[in-house]
Amino acid sequence: MQQRTRREFVRDGLSAVAMGWAAPGFLSELARAQTGHSRNLVVLYLGGGNDALSFLVPYTDPAYYERRPKLAIPADQIIDIGADSTGHPLGLHPELTGLKTIFDDGALALLQRTGYPDSSRSHFRGTDVFSTADPDRPQGRGWLGHYLDTLPGPVDPLTAWNTQQQLPRSFLANRVGVPSIPNLSTYAFSSPNSAFSLEEAEYSRMSAKRIVAHGATSARNTHVAFVNSTVQAAFDTLDRVGVVAAHVPTAEYPQTALGGALSAVGSAVASGAGTKLYWVQTGGYDTHARQDTLTGNYARLMRTLNGAVSAFYTDLKNQRLLEQTVVLVFSEFGRRVSENGSAGTDHGSGGLMFAFGGRVRGGIYGRAASLEQRSDNPDLEYGGRDVRFETDFRAVYARIIDHWLGADSSQILGADFRQAGVEFI
Repeated sequence: MQQRTRREFVRDGLSAVAMGWAAPGFLSELARAQTGHSRNLVVLYLGGGNDALSFLVPYTDPAYYERRPKLAIPADQIIDIGADSTGHPLGLHPELTGLKTIFDDGALALLQRTGYPDSSRSHFRGTDVFSTADPDRPQGRGWLGHYLDTLPGPVDPLTAWNTQQQLPRSFLANRVGVPSIPNLSTYAFSSPNSAFSLEEAEYSRMSAKRIVAHGATSARNTHVAFVNSTVQAAFDTLDRVGVVAAHVPTAEYPQTALGGALSAVGSAVASGAGTKLYWVQTGGYDTHARQDTLTGNYARLMRTLNGAVSAFYTDLKNQRLLEQTVVLVFSEFGRRVSENGSAGTDHGSGGLMFAFGGRVRGGIYGRAASLEQRSDNPDLEYGGRDVRFETDFRAVYARIIDHWLGADSSQILGADFRQAGVEFI
């Protein structure tokens, strides 16, 4: 794809930025120059509530088949991956052949029974809880936004990259903006003033260089310098996104929305865009009815996920970039153990998180729940209807913050959630 020129960028809307109307994601000072590659965290969010028991199957538990007569996956069709620490055999959904390859490479960590106390079972609140890492105040700053706010300024405009139209709450910060770049080929800044001339925009650009270079002594010049530095940051961002768009992946990504998003992330990593955090999202996991685990809705979800993730893994592996990349995947909750009357599963509590990357310590983490429906079953809750969480999801965040991002998880999460048994990185 042909890279957009600076003049084309001005034509399509930089005038708004030059006049101080920039989107909040770019209201920062000049971008710091970044070269080479650094550690990357890619968050892949499965919206809707992924059915953990169809993804990672306890295929030797008789209660699994008793409680899911239509949805259970036959033992001879699952992909066996061994057993947990207590000897309970587990297997992957049959569509997850690519994840099996990653698991065999020792680069996939499966974290069972993740969640938090008194799970809300609400899509909106559950998403907010996972976004803020604060079940008591889930409307505040995002956990990754808090991390961004700890970075020394000026913060590069492409430090974080959202591949969706809407900014996820996880990226919501107090002083750092995050660009939303869902489509590399159409990325630009919109302008309410299409009459702004090319000459004026180019003049603003040159002014930015002069003012930022020489500084500003008055209040007025300080404001002008801020506006023009924003222009420079916008130009810098556009150029770097153009380089990403021109990159050719080494693997063939599926023609799906998820495949396109992960392809863009892979190109950004390979191009050395300077991004540390990426957000990718896919939906459809609210499988209340006609879940069709093997041949229908859920099977399609697994096929889509497997295809995109496999291509991304292969692409980065080909380019020897896996060592600097960790991908964290999760959903807002798990689903009920028993199938419902609509051949689906309802909102539950304990779910599944998984991570992969070159420095991930692959394996099965946590203990599989006994699914026998009885009120005194310690592995279940709500009258034996839901899987009880074993690992607080914030322990997973803490591990990533401390051991991958190199920050203080206690500061970012507001408390010490470090937990033994989640040393996956």
